[in-house]
Amino acid sequence: MKWKGRRQSDNVIDSRGKRVAQTAGAGMLLNFVGRRFGFKGILILMAVFGMLWITGLVDPSLFLGGTTQTQSGPVEASPAEQERFDFVTVVLADTEDVWNGVFSAYGKDYPEPQLEIYRGRVQTQCGMGAAQMGPFYCPNDQKVYIDLGFYDELEQTFQAPGDFAQAYVIAHEVGHHIQTLLGTSQKVAAMRNRPDYNEYSVRLELQADYYAGVWANHNQRYLDEGDIMEAVRAANAIGDDAIQGRMQGRVVPHTFTHGTSEQRTRWFTKGLKSGRLEDGDTFSMPYEDL
Repeated sequence: MKWKGRRQSDNVIDSRGKRVAQTAGAGMLLNFVGRRFGFKGILILMAVFGMLWITGLVDPSLFLGGTTQTQSGPVEASPAEQERFDFVTVVLADTEDVWNGVFSAYGKDYPEPQLEIYRGRVQTQCGMGAAQMGPFYCPNDQKVYIDLGFYDELEQTFQAPGDFAQAYVIAHEVGHHIQTLLGTSQKVAAMRNRPDYNEYSVRLELQADYYAGVWANHNQRYLDEGDIMEAVRAANAIGDDAIQGRMQGRVVPHTFTHGTSEQRTRWFTKGLKSGRLEDGDTFSMPYEDL
């Protein structure tokens, strides 16, 4: 991806110098499991928690955090980490340019999200976030959060290297911001206690993949040969079936929350080919046709 020397977003918050100490709350379990069992243990824990959350047996605020203390200090970064930092600020700027243009074509303003880059843990208006959760979007504060160490996991654990694979991750989370602006996320959140909520979660995630493809469509002048395959490889690696098969040794379709590898790849590719906001309706078709 051609990114060096290009505009960097002003909507980036560098929180890498902050240290968040969690003094209470079940969120400490996440860090314990991460230290004891590694990233695989985190994924299994989150899958179990997701089912408990969906069934209403667990209050998500208990998992995401308790009382916290935050200290700030100087940011010390290796040249490699700083290059990643600069890269994601350019990717965010790209998403701003694309979505400002798309929304303007519909006569709408595009309130730009912020991107907060942190290390370890971060306090958000959706609760306590942790690096082990991977990149995420919080609709309550309209921010995308990422610990840049996730890109090591993307390359090593998920076997999805490349700068455009990294860009796809940011574009997907910005896709959730689009859904918040359009009211889609709020409608899905209101269905949380329904028995078919998982299906709506999958629809939401696949639409975010579609929106990532729309961004790529409008950004092709900056792409190098092989970039699209990097994004496709990443989408394929983080499908529910791929993750469950790798971590659990079996696939349980009714617990899917993000879609299969094939679905995620297909909806990203559909957005890439279309480039149109309105072609990404993942909610009107039968679930089995997604």
